Amino acid sequence: MTIREIRPDDWENWQPLWQGYLDFYRAVLAPEVTERTWATLVDRDSAVHGLLAEQDGQLIGFAHLIMHPTTWASSPSCYLEDLYIAKSSRGQGVGRQLIEAVYRFADESGAAKVYWLTQEYNAAARSLYDTVAHRTSFVVYQR
Repeated sequence: MTIREIRPDDWENWQPLWQGYLDFYRAVLAPEVTERTWATLVDRDSAVHGLLAEQDGQLIGFAHLIMHPTTWASSPSCYLEDLYIAKSSRGQGVGRQLIEAVYRFADESGAAKVYWLTQEYNAAARSLYDTVAHRTSFVVYQR
């Protein structure tokens, strides 16, 4: 398996993974939102970045991250916004490898921290997250 940065020619293979991710979270997005997401992922000047897990020429997972300034450090933070592994590839260490690749990307970019959120009910992912990071006490509020 290889972890690599996303490329403009990955659209056709990325889109089914993206749809699987949206389905998992029971989310429906307008097509223009997906198109805008894709455009930011492949724009080298964007703060949004994409990493892909590829095995035998097939995309099996992704991590989307956002580098951003923060008022709490002189270095940027890295927000891991989306992490998804195809059902057929779960339980094989793909998620761990993607998170480790995010850590490397963040370190190379000078990030002070990497953080992410997940749903309370996402027990399978949380069992991995508990081994690669520490859970904070923050509660998320949203308008």
